[in-house]
Amino acid sequence: MSGESANLQKMTMNRDQVIVRTSIVGILTNVFLAVFKAAVGLISNSIAVILDAVNNLSDALSSVITIIGTRLAGRAPDRKHPMGHGRIEYLSSLIVAAIVLYAGITALIESVKKIFDPETPDYSLVSLIIIAVAIVAKLVLGHFVKSQGKKVNSGALIASGSDATFDAILSSSVLLSAIIFLATDVSLEAYVGVIIAGFIIKAGIEMMGDTLSEILGRRADPEVSRTVKQILNDEPEIRGAYDLFLHDYGPNRQYGSVHVELPDTMTVEEVDRLTRRVENKVYRETGVILTGVGVYSYNTTDAEASALRSRVLQIVMNHDWALQMHGFYADTKTKTMRFDVVLSFEIPQKEAMETLYGEISSAFPDYKAQIIPDVDITD
Repeated sequence: MSGESANLQKMTMNRDQVIVRTSIVGILTNVFLAVFKAAVGLISNSIAVILDAVNNLSDALSSVITIIGTRLAGRAPDRKHPMGHGRIEYLSSLIVAAIVLYAGITALIESVKKIFDPETPDYSLVSLIIIAVAIVAKLVLGHFVKSQGKKVNSGALIASGSDATFDAILSSSVLLSAIIFLATDVSLEAYVGVIIAGFIIKAGIEMMGDTLSEILGRRADPEVSRTVKQILNDEPEIRGAYDLFLHDYGPNRQYGSVHVELPDTMTVEEVDRLTRRVENKVYRETGVILTGVGVYSYNTTDAEASALRSRVLQIVMNHDWALQMHGFYADTKTKTMRFDVVLSFEIPQKEAMETLYGEISSAFPDYKAQIIPDVDITD
């Protein structure tokens, strides 16, 4: 797999460069906007504009954290971390989400304070123009950062891009409240700040939830799973691909293992050629590195074993909680059979196994069965 490792390293380096460059653009833009907004907020005595400036500084800090996380995640594997350090990037995404959440809570507290202790703002035409320019700049920045994040599969960049878009909405509400104040002499900026803070808090919680799911280990992407299985099932010797496990060691760092069902007449040499071929094909088309391909054999010359499989399949699939049966093999001479059953999460595993063993033993008293329970981990 040396060729795949070299390609993976090249892809990672290009991806890291995109993330760092995009984050630097974000830092420079946010610092520039923060300086101008802070000046406008102090001159016009507007708490909403000052909070907006602080929010820009938090965005700049988020971009710094993204760069640090990307650099650390790109470190080469070592003895303690043989699969690399890619998951550090999830931690940086979590920190960015925490900063967004903190900014939202801070904005909420300050806005509520201003409801009970209001101060009359003093907007000028120049301040309104600066706020309007900042809105356009944030919309452009948000679209750019988010598109780059999707391009290179960076959760931190996607989170930063979403946050920039929310900032543009926040600045728009500040501009609108300023215009209303100038037209009617009614100050709404504190109330608008409360509403926008709620949206920012909601976005921070959602970002944090998504990142925690990645860290805990979420269900594999159904599209990737289907593609991998389809590649395997396209091989004429493979009757089925099962038990696909995808292990996520960071964005674009997926390793997998799978079982394939092969005829019992294949030689070890033939199996070796087949597995090496499908490993290369899966990597080229999905980026997933298959580190292990296990084998189930199925009966091809024993008619009694084939008939036995059909009867067992009928018994197993008679239960709603039995989602799939695979890997069946029977030895009619030693009177043994073995197979795997994918179980639904709706039934305790112990209960399901007791039921299946009881029914199989009752239907085939001469046979000794080995039933392996599998978890429904892929769609």
